[in-house]
Amino acid sequence: MAVARITRSTATRIQMIADAADTGGGPEWLHAPDEDDHRQKIRVRTVFISDTHLGTPGCNADLLHDFLRTIDCQTLYLVGDIIDGWRLKRGWYWPTRHNDIVRRVMKMAKKGTRVVYIPGNHDEVLRDFVGLKLGDIEILGEALHTTADGRRLLVLHGDEFDGVVLYARWLAFLGDHAYATLLRLNTWFNSARRAFGLPYWSLSAYMKKRVKNAVEFISRFEEAVAHAARDLGADGVVCGHIHSAEIREFSGMTYYNDGDWVESCTALVEHFDGRMELLDWAERARQVAARQRALAGA
Repeated sequence: MAVARITRSTATRIQMIADAADTGGGPEWLHAPDEDDHRQKIRVRTVFISDTHLGTPGCNADLLHDFLRTIDCQTLYLVGDIIDGWRLKRGWYWPTRHNDIVRRVMKMAKKGTRVVYIPGNHDEVLRDFVGLKLGDIEILGEALHTTADGRRLLVLHGDEFDGVVLYARWLAFLGDHAYATLLRLNTWFNSARRAFGLPYWSLSAYMKKRVKNAVEFISRFEEAVAHAARDLGADGVVCGHIHSAEIREFSGMTYYNDGDWVESCTALVEHFDGRMELLDWAERARQVAARQRALAGA
């Protein structure tokens, strides 16, 4: 299946936006003060998120927007599949909250956060612009991140190590349709939970972890990515792609997967001492909801 290409006219418009941002232009909202500046922030050195799949109903946009409003970081890595071009080609879906997320990221970049966008397979059209800047956002094919304690981490989306995506694109698209069906079930399931006052819980992630073949694929993928990073002289690797948040050791190599915002709603963060941690934002939301219910019943 042919990959869609960005036209020359679109490229020109993108460059105009970048030029406007560089000279202090852009829309008014980009320069307006945040309404939530009073929020207590979680301050970290670096944040890694991937697989938000904006443009699909499966994106947990409210949780993602809440996370971006709460976090304060020096560098934000967008590790691929941020915008789901595959799904948008089949039909347009872009609610207001998805727009809010894009605006939030652009404002973070405008206020001094270094934002690096590493395209994945679902937003592969942006790979035509690797090495360029979209306003204040850098587009890179991969990155080498140095932690506060001196470790070198290779940062990439990870579809480079997925044989289905590389060698059987028709099967990848077929799997994407099946996965979309599972995510619709997940959406209906959580709509019912909200009706009973219950917080988000991923049915799709629960089912995937109990399918033997999926577990074996994830294990092989993690090992292949870690070994490739070692061959390149890195001390570890950060990726996304498989929607499975994890921190594992492979023969002295550390493998980090930041998860996704469709099932697990997780992010990987680096603290100012170089320590790495996975934040489970869905679990945090459940804890907040539980405390609110306890206070209401007190």
